[in-house]
Amino acid sequence: MNSPGEWDDALRRELADWRVWAVRGLVVALAVLAGLTIVGFTWLAETASAQFAVLRRQAAWAPLLWTPLCAAAVVWLTRRFAPGAAGSGIPQVMATLEPRVGEAERGLFVSLRLSVAKILLTTGGLLGGLSLGREGPSVQIAAGIMLQARRFMPANMPPGAAVGVHGLLVAGGAAGIAAAFNTPLGGVMFAIEELARAPEQRSSGLIIAAIVLAGLVAVSAHGNGAYFGVIHASSIGLGLLWPGLLLAVVAGIAGGLFSRLLIASLSGQGQDRFSRFRARRPVWFAAGCGLAVAVIGLVTGGAAFGSGYGTTRAMVEGSGTMPAAYALFKFLATWLTTWSGVPAGIFAPSLAIGAALGNDIALLLYHAQVPALIALGMVGFLAAATQAPLTAFIIVMEMVDGHAMVLSLMACALVSFVVARAISPPLYPCLARLQLGRVKPPAEAKD
Repeated sequence: MNSPGEWDDALRRELADWRVWAVRGLVVALAVLAGLTIVGFTWLAETASAQFAVLRRQAAWAPLLWTPLCAAAVVWLTRRFAPGAAGSGIPQVMATLEPRVGEAERGLFVSLRLSVAKILLTTGGLLGGLSLGREGPSVQIAAGIMLQARRFMPANMPPGAAVGVHGLLVAGGAAGIAAAFNTPLGGVMFAIEELARAPEQRSSGLIIAAIVLAGLVAVSAHGNGAYFGVIHASSIGLGLLWPGLLLAVVAGIAGGLFSRLLIASLSGQGQDRFSRFRARRPVWFAAGCGLAVAVIGLVTGGAAFGSGYGTTRAMVEGSGTMPAAYALFKFLATWLTTWSGVPAGIFAPSLAIGAALGNDIALLLYHAQVPALIALGMVGFLAAATQAPLTAFIIVMEMVDGHAMVLSLMACALVSFVVARAISPPLYPCLARLQLGRVKPPAEAKD
């Protein structure tokens, strides 16, 4: 046991160098700023979705013109001014963590400029009613903000005091998830599962503190409630075993196919006429995808438009019924939105698709525990599509009223993950490798 003198010496060493505390204060301040930025982004995204809903109420046919126009405009602006903002945002952060990406190439994937562009372009997609989420973009946005700490760190830092680029990117990316979902624990799990493959041991406590702090900023702004509402599941018994197992397998197959479809579509290696047209005329292709999303949205009475927050909340709270085959329509709308090339995340649409699958299985089997199956569908499809079962489990677990479903959610996430893994390689690492294609290979040494 340490003596009082040893404790005093340790405290003096800890307080001796102001630069150590300057770095800690800088990281904490930027974590707060990242959280506030995501809160502002959330408000902007919700405002854009609300304005699209107003447009639909004024003229039901308007999306047939407005959605293709928005998709084409967003893709043109993205390709012209911010190519690094295209897509989800998570693959960009993962690509930046690769050792081959140096200081000169880092700005291709993560920067303050790209964070601003991501906010505006993703909001533009939601203004057009496209089927996309803001959680993946939040990862890239928050990582770009946290990375600015490198500019302001004091020079000649003592060994082990500075937070490296890897730590800042992990903290920023996970802070984005924590603030977007209002779940600090989900952000920490996302950092462990998806980003922190080689964590910085000396600054890991500071990194986790930054993630949690960004999530707490969102909690302070939005309240302590779950963003998709609360699932009031009744007592779980053996009667849920076979419906739950069936749902886990179905969600795993659907999520695996979704992931495989996205990888094939975004790789740019397809030889079908649509892929060739996308390569030759990306803006016109985006307009075509926007038109298809508009048609799907009209067929579903508007349910397939947007991120899916409203429809998911309606299913969770039992306050609304979904159109027939809503899961399929939302699946197609999200795939087309992502394929169009607009900045778009898939977390929220995946939860909407999973909730619809759970609702469909419950109706098919005339099962009484509809809320429980909706929760299992959400965790199953998200775990399968992203192949991040622990993150999916934590996010959905925080929505469930009580702890009766904890083991059921965990089992469903793992079963769906295993099924999806047999169908598709991991989505985000594959997309990160595609992002790395933008990095010019080093010149080969001359003989």
